[in-house]
Amino acid sequence: MTSSVLDLAPVMPVVVVEDAADAVPLARALVAGGLPAIEVTLRTAAALDAIRAIASEVPDAVVGAGTVISARNVSDTVAAGARFLVSPGWTDAVLDAMKASGVPFLPGVSTTSEVVALLERGVTDMKFFPAEAAGGTAYLKALSAPLPQARFCPTGGISLASAPAYLALPNVGCVGGSWMVPGDAVAARDWARVERLAAEAASLRG
Repeated sequence: MTSSVLDLAPVMPVVVVEDAADAVPLARALVAGGLPAIEVTLRTAAALDAIRAIASEVPDAVVGAGTVISARNVSDTVAAGARFLVSPGWTDAVLDAMKASGVPFLPGVSTTSEVVALLERGVTDMKFFPAEAAGGTAYLKALSAPLPQARFCPTGGISLASAPAYLALPNVGCVGGSWMVPGDAVAARDWARVERLAAEAASLRG
């Protein structure tokens, strides 16, 4: 795997899996569309089974766990096969667990102080969340001059239309979003539509 999860693709799908049976075809559609790094959020009872299934059955996918907010989340998801970890925010305990996990991780930040605190701990790759609500591209652009070593995956409220403005920033490695996995397409198991939307997202940074 590349040295940073931020460099795998321009867009990281943020996926909520309600039915573990959907995990493999969904992941295959995203990979076929050119989005191999898939964040499965721990928002449903099916999440761990979904991570396990993708890790074992979709070798071209780089499956990660999102909504990681405890050391238990870290150990459970890595055991299930998660190859990276994403948190909406961080505490010392969560950060220590993510660092000890042996897999790449993106701790969430929304303030300058949080960014500086992570840089102090040797962490340069971060999730900026909730991106639109926390100041969007203007905020990230303002951070790039004083803190150029910090790189971000902004997530939260980003769409196909707004993603290019984020990707144009020097301190943004990729963006996170769920527009390529719309609920109605997943409910209908319309994997061809998911693949088309993924391909459209993957082409944002040519």
